[in-house]
This record gives sequence, C-alpha cells and structure tokens, in this order.
Amino acid sequence: MSTATPSLGKAAGFGAGAGVIASLVMAMYAMMASTVQNHGFFTPLYHIASLWLSPSTMMTSMQDGMMHHNFHFVLGPAILGAMIHMMTGAMYGAVFGVAVSRLALKGGATTGLGMVYGFAVFVLSAYIALPVAATIFSSGDAITHMARVAGWSTFLVEHLMFGVALGLIVAGVRVRQLATAVTAR
Repeated sequence: MSTATPSLGKAAGFGAGAGVIASLVMAMYAMMASTVQNHGFFTPLYHIASLWLSPSTMMTSMQDGMMHHNFHFVLGPAILGAMIHMMTGAMYGAVFGVAVSRLALKGGATTGLGMVYGFAVFVLSAYIALPVAATIFSSGDAITHMARVAGWSTFLVEHLMFGVALGLIVAGVRVRQLATAVTAR
C-alpha cells in the first residue's frame, strides 16, 4: 500500500484528529455567536453538557447573558461539554477521513466536500442524532431541540464551519502524504 492511500486506521486517525480541531473552530464560533445573542459565552458548552447533566447551568448562563453578564463559568459542565463536543467531532472527522482517503480529490475539492459534509452533519444532528441521544440519555428538550435553542442559522453556520475546517485540515494532510509519496520515489 502506498503512502498516497493510507490504511483505514490511519485515515480514521487523521480524520479524528482533524475533527477535534474542526470542533474547536466550531465551538469558538458558537461561543462568540452566543455572546452576541446575549445568551452567554459559555452557554454552548453547558448546552452540550446537558446531555448528561441538568440543563440548570445552561439556563443560568442564558439568564445571565440576557442581563449582559456573558461570562457565567462553571468548570465541571464546561469541561464535560467540551469533551462531548470534541469526541463527537472526532467521530464525524474519522468518518470523513476514511471517505476522503478513498477518493482522488485535490485540496479545493476536499474543502468543498467538507462544507457539504458539514451540512450533512447539521441535518443528521438536528433531525436524528440529537433527538436519539436525548432519548437514550433522557436529557429532554434541551438536546432534542438544540438547533432551535441555539438558533437555526447559528447552528447551520457552526456546522458549515466545522465542515470547511475539517476539509481544509484533511486536504493539508493529504497534500503532505502525496508530496511524501512523490519524494520517496
């Protein structure tokens, strides 16, 4: 097997790493958008953490945000929300990494495919994954209706940014792999 076509494990690993980084790009946007909307800077993390925890921290953060106190911080829920978000990004990234490793795409096409993938993740998350997760973990409406609570347009842009960042990172890794394969000949 050549370096240009990595094993499924390597492709999944590269994709997972790219997914974690892309999830951080997405989270930065979500937190800035939440602040602009006066919902609180850390509210997106608490929102995600409400998968396993009570949504009370999220609600307190949103109430503080509405009063222009945008930096309500509680360490435990913030860390849990960040971990859930990054692991979800790793999972989606691994799938993307494997798919892209099997396609003969150039950098721009990989980035474009990333944006399309981000849209697909948006649809999958909003209509299937989040409602199913809410049912499995008995976390209720905060998770089931995450897109509506965050704002549909904000939720869409977050996922498009995730996809573009994912595509850019995977394209960069792929370019390096191809360059290494060429110089090894």
